[in-house]
Amino acid sequence: MPKNLQMLIDAARSRPVSPDELQAQRRSFAYGNTKIENDRVTREMVAEQDELLQIEAKAL
Repeated sequence: MPKNLQMLIDAARSRPVSPDELQAQRRSFAYGNTKIENDRVTREMVAEQDELLQIEAKAL
């Protein structure tokens, strides 16, 4: 592996991930996995459900 690529990988490992990035990653994962099973699923549907789940979690 090229040395500059290894340096980038090492830097990425120690970089903190923001809450917005985690949310985007979670939604992307959910969308990708559900889209495989159901072609009618949209990114908007996943975002709506994520918002509802966050509201529920805060209420607990």
